[in-house]
Amino acid sequence: MTDLLIRTLSFSEFDARISQLNEVLIDCVAGGASVSFMHPLSVQKATEFWQKVASSVGNNERIVLVAEDEHQQIAGTVQLLTDQPENQPHRADVAKMLVHPRARRRGIAQKLMQQLEVVALEAGKTVLVLDTATGSHAELLYQNLGWLRVGDLPKFALMPDGTFCSTTFYYKHL
Repeated sequence: MTDLLIRTLSFSEFDARISQLNEVLIDCVAGGASVSFMHPLSVQKATEFWQKVASSVGNNERIVLVAEDEHQQIAGTVQLLTDQPENQPHRADVAKMLVHPRARRRGIAQKLMQQLEVVALEAGKTVLVLDTATGSHAELLYQNLGWLRVGDLPKFALMPDGTFCSTTFYYKHL
């Protein structure tokens, strides 16, 4: 992917981009990504999810980054959940790191995570936390980017096919 733009998706852009966001989410779930949804994921359920995300962006509770390809199509996305308890103003959670299957193995996830760290610092967040399915390709990505593994929690969630999966927790100090 020669021309890739990583940027923040504004609240006002969600309606126009929701079909692309749906495509990324639905295709990731269909490919087995454990990102809170079961397969098959309907367009309606995906749309409802992104509408909630948009509302959260509008309320300044989260920041959504997108990776756009040379055709201005969304190839990937990641979220920074900035709305934390009063005693954790320095912390944020990372959620829904998604790269469309057609765009994988091109460094998009790495670029999204690197930009996420810049955005987090700009928002005053110096401790980031995330979890991912144990044994997933994402684990290697996070480790290569300097994230520290905390541990695993067995049977934390279900994979899209209904089987149990463990999750591995990571953190990073910026």
